[in-house]
Amino acid sequence: MDLALAALVTIPGLAFGSFLNVVAARMPLRQSIAHPRSECSSCGTPIGARDNIPVLSWLLLRGRCRHCQGAISPIYPAVELATALLVTACVLVYGLTAYAALAAFFVVTLVTLSAADLRYRLVPNRIVIPAAAIVLVGHTAIDPSAEWSVGALGASLFLLVVALVYPTGLGMGDVKLALLLGAMLGRSVAVALMIGFLAALVPAAALGLRHGTKARKMAIPLVPFLAFGAVVALFEGEAILDWYLGIFG
Repeated sequence: MDLALAALVTIPGLAFGSFLNVVAARMPLRQSIAHPRSECSSCGTPIGARDNIPVLSWLLLRGRCRHCQGAISPIYPAVELATALLVTACVLVYGLTAYAALAAFFVVTLVTLSAADLRYRLVPNRIVIPAAAIVLVGHTAIDPSAEWSVGALGASLFLLVVALVYPTGLGMGDVKLALLLGAMLGRSVAVALMIGFLAALVPAAALGLRHGTKARKMAIPLVPFLAFGAVVALFEGEAILDWYLGIFG
């Protein structure tokens, strides 16, 4: 039953991912997400329906505009595919439940924020703050506990201290993102932060090897890595945390 339900969710998830691309591209610039129609960023030609099929159109066009052959960012199909897979995973793991709906909202928000950070190197307040409030209220309603509030405030305070100590490596947008992560993950937010920061070390090390001391001035979008850690923590956070604490038990 869950497999059949998940299959029904996948295609709408791809379509919703296409909409998230619009949100991630326009909302940080305070542009309307309804008008005008999506268009090629190189030549300005409106994108027709046949060229707007999630993932498939990008593959058929080989990542190029049909009219001007300008490059179409791989962020577009990545957002569509990630949205579909993550929402499907929420349904598979949690079934048709209120928690699955909350988890799906959480992951699509992470996808949107990651795309915005990759594009503009910022975390839009217009997305992250309302999302954090919705998740906190929703999670508390589903599972009444102070853990979600404590997780949100604790994670945000931790990153605030890190940002004050190392302002060139962490921004206030990441601090606000921590509110969202803690509200959803509770104590498992520690797993998300640990995995996220460890994952971010990979491109940081690569830049260091390639550019030497100049790499210190090169900004790395942190949100996608924290989002990756958050997704791992969403599905396996409790098991990882129990395993880790068990080492010292």
